Amino acid sequence: MSNRERIVELLDVIPDYKIGYVLAYVQGVAADEEADDIFCQKMVENYENAPDEDKEDIPFEECLKEWGLD
Repeated sequence: MSNRERIVELLDVIPDYKIGYVLAYVQGVAADEEADDIFCQKMVENYENAPDEDKEDIPFEECLKEWGLD
């Protein structure tokens, strides 16, 4: 049984009052990819259109440290 089939099967046992939660979650998961792509594209466009003096040359390793990913 695929994951998709298992999800559909589980929907039959979820009480109606919880279906709204499931719907909201699934809509969020489905929208994330497109929303992420749009956000990233907008960030690239903002950077490309910014004046050169606003563009800082920060090493990748420094960014990782700043974001807590080192």
